[in-house]
Amino acid sequence: MEKILITGSTGFIGKELIRKLHNKNFEIHTLERYVTGRYSLDNGDDLITHYASLTDYSAMKSLIRSTQPDYVIHLGALSAVSYSYDHYVEVSETNYVGTINLAEACYHEVPSFKQFIFAGTSEEYGMALRDKTKKISENSELQPNSPYAVAKVASDMYLKYMHSAYQFPYTILRPFNTYGRTDNTHFFIERTITQMLNADTVHLGDSEAIRDWLYVDDHVDGYLKSLGNKKAIGEEIQLCTGKGYTTKETAELIATLTGFKGKIIWNSTPKRPLDAPILIGDNSKAKRLLSWEPKYTLTEGLAKTINYWKSVKTNSN
Repeated sequence: MEKILITGSTGFIGKELIRKLHNKNFEIHTLERYVTGRYSLDNGDDLITHYASLTDYSAMKSLIRSTQPDYVIHLGALSAVSYSYDHYVEVSETNYVGTINLAEACYHEVPSFKQFIFAGTSEEYGMALRDKTKKISENSELQPNSPYAVAKVASDMYLKYMHSAYQFPYTILRPFNTYGRTDNTHFFIERTITQMLNADTVHLGDSEAIRDWLYVDDHVDGYLKSLGNKKAIGEEIQLCTGKGYTTKETAELIATLTGFKGKIIWNSTPKRPLDAPILIGDNSKAKRLLSWEPKYTLTEGLAKTINYWKSVKTNSN
């Protein structure tokens, strides 16, 4: 049986990905950073959990040497962009140095290592797109505009170097703004939904930012279709819908779907030092190499997300 190691296994995408992998023929290992008071995922007897810090190279070498994974899906990161502006050293060490440590350990410790799938991000493009009639492609210029995005671009560059020097089998996936969280209301769509379900007044930020919203199931499907796919080796691939919506349009759609009749106060949350005005992606490469395309429209994905948060509200009453 082939082995797979997943970092960031307790995170948004990690938890969903593990659920989908359970019916695949893998021995699943997960890497967690030990946090006092947090319990490991309850995903059945076939899940083998390890504890270590990505920033500890000796620990990474020991982990990879002992587990001998055929595949690594590296989701582990400090992922809140806003957090990175004030915690740039911590974010850089975890997201960049951590990626180096893990990739180098795989190269040195696993003789027949098959694939390192890295979680990139549309944030890497930053300010690259200024025209909403156009789309970002994998060949667009990378213009990272946050410490988080800089660390992701640096990780990309390191993996490309390893591929050129040692034929290291990387795949970089760059998903666009993903929603469908079930335990975090920090991000725009989940924050908007929960406010509209629980209050008469909603406080939001910039109303004109344009985003390409990707539902979580489609995001996870991109990883599954990349895993073991030889066409994906040595490639950067975007996961996106190819459609852009302003945050105002998105909030108005959520209001319609939730029946919200209250007031939205825009520009009432702190602004980032820099924020990309437009992020719309071209998914033609994902279609060509992975036979992947999004299954959910924005309306369908929002409806599923709203239904979840409605059930949370009902159960808490």
